[in-house]
Amino acid sequence: MSPLAATQAVLWGGLAIGALLGAAVQITGYCTMGALADYFSFGGRARLMMWVLAVAVAAPATAAAAAIGWLDPTHCLAWASRFTWLSYAVGGAVFGFGMVLASGCPQRNLVRAGGGNLKALVVLLVAGLAAQMTLRGAFAGWRVGALDAAALDLQTPQDLGSLLGRAAGFEPALVRLILLGLALAVAATLLWRERKTLEPSHWLGGLAVGLLVPLAWVLTGHIGFLAENPDTLEPAWMGTASHRPEALSFVAPLAQGLDLLTLWSDRATVASFGVMLALGVVLGSAASALLRREFRLEGFRDAEDLANHLAGGLLMGFGGVTAAGCSIGQGVSGLSLLSAGSVIAVAGIVGGSRAALAWQGWRLERAPA
Repeated sequence: MSPLAATQAVLWGGLAIGALLGAAVQITGYCTMGALADYFSFGGRARLMMWVLAVAVAAPATAAAAAIGWLDPTHCLAWASRFTWLSYAVGGAVFGFGMVLASGCPQRNLVRAGGGNLKALVVLLVAGLAAQMTLRGAFAGWRVGALDAAALDLQTPQDLGSLLGRAAGFEPALVRLILLGLALAVAATLLWRERKTLEPSHWLGGLAVGLLVPLAWVLTGHIGFLAENPDTLEPAWMGTASHRPEALSFVAPLAQGLDLLTLWSDRATVASFGVMLALGVVLGSAASALLRREFRLEGFRDAEDLANHLAGGLLMGFGGVTAAGCSIGQGVSGLSLLSAGSVIAVAGIVGGSRAALAWQGWRLERAPA
């Protein structure tokens, strides 16, 4: 395809993937924050299994796409040789804490906004602004100088297969295959144990998210790839803001969406896969909510509710950019590539969420009756 045709395919494909994701999440209730809250609050595992299923579906499908040449993971950010371990950990923890305060991650708030939730709209605006500030604004200098500076320059990609293979003296491809097999075995065991608690919606939600991740990888990494861009005579990935293959992730696209809205007449500011993906989630969720008669306007309960959501949006914007991804960007897309950075970021997200839930419980115990 020509550069224009490849770009258009990626943009419209991103809108379609987003619409499918928005509808699926609105119908099934897929929510990372909700899954962690259920587990830490009362030991509920059903929604947590949706997350497990999503990764269990996305990882082998992504590996298959790479095996047949539809994705080159070495060009993905999740396999970057610069290993910003401290940014992954701190950014993940900050994001996880904010995710609880904001009643959900950016992906979940996009779905809620499509269903008429005005609180979610405020969260998205604040998260987008904080992401802008973290990418190249007031927070950028501290992020780069204090967190990203603590990085390891690896001689290999940062996927677990390459790192463990190098340490043990085995071929990375073999190690990836073993790790994938072990991960699938663990996921199958967990899902089998919890099968009686899982409803059809849990299976549908996990499968939908798990399948849309490799679909996005193929769209941006294969359909949008030009072996030789006629303008530069170099390989190019069209339609993505990073000029790399991308999958599902929503923090940086919020910042890019604000750029597009505020600099609309600037020809250098154009839509990207991530922006169209986020727009698609809102449209898909709105369509589903209207068809299911679940669309309703919802506002803040009181000033404290507003303050919590504002703080949550701010923390998610900073944390998501710092950790190079959100709960779905690192928690499913990154894990589908067996990225070591994604493992650290997800650990941070889980830890930050646990801390926020504990803090909320502490405040609730001391609140007047």
